[in-house]
Amino acid sequence: MLNLVLFGPPGAGKGTQSEFLVKRYSLVHLSTGDLFRYNIKNETELGLLAKSFMDKGALVPDSVTISMLEDAVNKNPGAKGFIFDGFPRTNAQAEALDAFLDGRDVSITSMIALEVGEQELKARLLERGKTSGRADDADPGVIQNRINTYNKETAPVKNYYDTQGKYRGVDGLGSIEEITNRLIKVIDSL
Repeated sequence: MLNLVLFGPPGAGKGTQSEFLVKRYSLVHLSTGDLFRYNIKNETELGLLAKSFMDKGALVPDSVTISMLEDAVNKNPGAKGFIFDGFPRTNAQAEALDAFLDGRDVSITSMIALEVGEQELKARLLERGKTSGRADDADPGVIQNRINTYNKETAPVKNYYDTQGKYRGVDGLGSIEEITNRLIKVIDSL
């Protein structure tokens, strides 16, 4: 089973690249952002709670995130593997994910990080904000807060996987096709 953590700051291209990788490797894409937006749109209790944090550019509490993710994994019992997009965002989440997968006798194959500089991220997010309708992509202050939160709380997760020998960094600049080809090269070498 191929289980990948697709990692990187907001605007790095995780969602875009996940679409290609899901098709190529027949994986299930699990995006915490998509799970949150679904629950927010349907005004579930978890969705409203998640929204209160997302609107400030803050991380949703681990217990909410982990519950949503475990439910999504359990709904796909025949999956050949998963791409975890936007999760884990903290070492505690990484440990919880490992424990959950361990209980299913599987593990994370690799964390693959899309590496993109801050100025490029801001430009990408502002551009996406013009077409996506996502309030968190349209406000430069919220964008900066999301990047700061990522750098402070999420970026250290790469060390968690690096100590396990599972971390791979990939240049996230260039055309979508160039980035996809870099990712495929890394995944095929696993």
